[in-house]
Formats: sequence, C-alpha cells, structure tokens
Amino acid sequence: MELKLAATDPLKTKTACLVLGAWEKGLNAPLLKRLDDALQGELQRAVRNGEFSGKEGELLVLRPQPALPAERILLLGLGSRTAAGLEPLRRAAGQAVTALRGQRLTRVVCALPLVELRNGRLDDKVEAVAEGALLAGYRFDRYLPAAEQKSGLLPKSFHLLIDRSSDRNACQQALNRAEQISRGACLARTLVNEPGNTKSPAWLAEQARAVAAEAGLHCTVLNREDLRREGFGALLGVAQGSEREPCLILLEHRGGPDGEAPVALVGKGVVFDSGGISLKPAEKMDEMKMDMAGGAAVIGTLLAAGRLQLPVNLLGVVPAVENLPSGTAIRPGDILTSLSGKTIEVLNTDAEGRMILADALTYVQRFAPRLVIDLATLTGACIIALGRHASAVLGNDQALVRQLLAAGEQSGERLWQLPLWPEYDRQLKSDIADVKNTGGRPAGTITAAAFLQRFVDKARWAHLDIAGTAWNDEARPYAPKGGSGVGVRLLLRFLRNLTVER
Repeated sequence: MELKLAATDPLKTKTACLVLGAWEKGLNAPLLKRLDDALQGELQRAVRNGEFSGKEGELLVLRPQPALPAERILLLGLGSRTAAGLEPLRRAAGQAVTALRGQRLTRVVCALPLVELRNGRLDDKVEAVAEGALLAGYRFDRYLPAAEQKSGLLPKSFHLLIDRSSDRNACQQALNRAEQISRGACLARTLVNEPGNTKSPAWLAEQARAVAAEAGLHCTVLNREDLRREGFGALLGVAQGSEREPCLILLEHRGGPDGEAPVALVGKGVVFDSGGISLKPAEKMDEMKMDMAGGAAVIGTLLAAGRLQLPVNLLGVVPAVENLPSGTAIRPGDILTSLSGKTIEVLNTDAEGRMILADALTYVQRFAPRLVIDLATLTGACIIALGRHASAVLGNDQALVRQLLAAGEQSGERLWQLPLWPEYDRQLKSDIADVKNTGGRPAGTITAAAFLQRFVDKARWAHLDIAGTAWNDEARPYAPKGGSGVGVRLLLRFLRNLTVER
C-alpha cells in the first residue's frame, strides 16, 4: 500500500472510497455539514436512527453518488474530543485499513488529517494517520498457503489529504518518518512472531546484521567463547540448558557528535522461554516465543533511527539465549557469578530474563552511556497490575521517567510508573549470595526492577516491563493478534524529543 499526499477538496475528489472522521457530538464540523447538505440530510438521519453518533469505533458507510464523485464514504467515530491527542486518528486510520482490506480498491482518499484537533499541527496529524494505516496493514502470514495470505489485499494507494495552504514539505517529512517508524515496529512484530524452531540466538544475530547493513549501523556479536572469556556468568548460566549457542548483539548508530556519550537501549532476548527446570505450565507456552520482544524493540528502533538519521549516538544491546530444561540446565538453588562479580542465588529458573539483563546492564557501563533504558517481557505480575493496556516504567531518575511517560502519551504506547523504594530491595536479600533472583510473589514487577537496579551502577536508568503489551491476544485497531512491536514508537518519540531538547 503506497501512501501519498494530496491537496484537494474531499467532497470533490473521485475515489473508490473517501475516509472521514467525526468526533462524538461533533457532527456540525464544516466538512460534515457540507457532506450532509450534499446528501440531503442522510447523515443526520443516520444519527437520529441511532446508526452513528461519533463514538470511538463506530463505522458508517454511505453511498453518495450521484451527488458526490466518491463511490462510497467511510465515516469513522473518533470518540470524545475532550483532551484528545493523536491516538484517535491512529486508531481510526487503522480501522479504515482493516475495514477496506480484501476489497481490492485501487485508490482510497483519507481526510483524517483534516480533522480539527486542539493543539494538533497538520504534520503531526499526517504522521499519526500514516502510522495507523501502515501498522494496520501488517500481517504475519508467510507460513500460510498463498491463497490465504492477506497482506497483499490492501488498497493500492492511500492518499492523505492536506490543506492547500499547508506546508507540504513538513507534511511529506512527517509521512516519511511514519514510514520508517512503522517499518521498525513491523520488523519487531515479525521478529516476535517467528516460531521458536526458526528463532535461535544465532538467527536473531543474523537479523541484526541485516538491519545494520540496511541502516548503516555497526554490528558486533559476542559468541559463547567471547562471553565466557569476559565473564558473563549469569547469561551463560541461563543459556546452558539449551544446545543453541547464546550471544550478545551490539548495534551502534553514530548519528551524534563524535565523542558524545551514547543512549544505551538494552532488550531482553530470550528467544524461547520454557521456564527451565522451573517449567512453565503447558497452557500458552507456545506464546513464549515472544520473550525476546524487548530485544526485538531495540533492533526495530535501531533500524528506524539509522534510516531516519537521528542526530544521536545510540547503542543497542540484546543478550540472546534460549531457556530450556535439560541435564545441563541450571537448577533452583544454584549460585551464578555475574559479569559484575556479584553472586546470584537462583531460586527460580523462570526468573531468567533479569539475569541476562544483569550482565548486559553491567556491560553497557563500559561505554559510559548518558542514560540507559532496558525493555523486557519480565514479569507476569505486570500483566496482573496493568493488564495489556500499559507498560510499567521504573527507574532511578525521575526526570528520565517523566520524559518516557510523555513519549508514551505522544506515541500511544502508554506507560505507568511504579515505585522503586528501598523496602522492595530488601525482599532480594540472600543468606548465601549477594542477591536472590526473585523476591517472591508480592510486588513481583517492582522487585524484578530492584534486582536490575543492583547492576546499573551510577547511570541514569529506566526499566520498561512490557510483559502485558508485547503480545496481543486479540486484534486492535492498528495491530493484529500476535506480536505488537511495542517499544519502537515509544523509544523513537523519546529520542526525537531528546534531540530537540539538546
């Protein structure tokens, strides 16, 4: 599906489908009044009959010919306009693409960027609508028979309408950004959706190398011998139950000034998590191919950052392992010596993500980063606390946390802060090692973050627990079931804000 800009009157444009949006109680907007007049009150009749009110998710199809040149009009409800941001436009664009999939339309014209939005610049609206449309077009169908593949059944072209008087250059830049950001998010989705029999740590490293070649990044991969020589005891301990070799993936985007400290992004890369000796229940274990969603988000973010040439130095680090039970697997009660030298008492081998992140967080200190953000599908407790509508954020720097919260609101990938008080750290006290790898069931998301904090040293650091948001159990307006690609759009918005502040 090709996205283009067009500056025409929506009601005078010939198209297979014209996409419009309406706020709840906002059907008196000038464009909608013109539409209703042209259709001799058909829109108001639909409102009176209860067919449409503008509530979010509502959809009304009108057949306007011969009064208008469009063959059909797809009117989408945007919900309440009160304090609305850009997210309703993303969702409506996604809903439109989903509704039109399979209809083999040649040209669709979308007037959603023209929707009135308080404090909303046109280029921002163009970017949001383009993101929603492109993300909704994604399908992971490569293993289906050709006749059942749906990724090719989208409209051939999707024209976003802008004002004739608008800054077309700014809108084109916004459209280009949306395309690269969506590519990064869709790559992350694909990495998550790939089955476990394909997705070894070595395979993930190959995907990172391909990304580096495409986006002009520098890629380094540390193999098992490198990790052993360096002393990655926690990472190697998690990996020792699998025949698949672990690795540490490093991606560097050198877009900032020479010598400027990098922003370090660290993503958990457990390509399949059975729980190890502390075996998970069989139900939904198939979904544990998504336990590398943090690593996928880092790789997707670096792809987009490189292609967008963001003016910042970035370091992406993905510790990649497989966690399986076997005769060589670590056992509950084992003690591992981490890269930092701290010893870890392993009470539960299913609390493995924090152990590989501990070594990765220690390793990134060698690069003297200006700040560190890690992402991980770390705790089931996070799903209990926040459901699947927000990721948790915790950290040692409140200014950094606030910046991430703001980026979450702007990108539509919302965060909610949890406390990280010293009292929680005490749950990790071990009688025979420096730290236990679990503090028990109470406050499980917080104690996992407290564990990671022990390996951060003095860096400005934030932790994102994406356990509830990395996988969609059901389709959403611009995301199908499966991997969500969460984290990519959030991080890119954060990085863009960071470069503006500088």
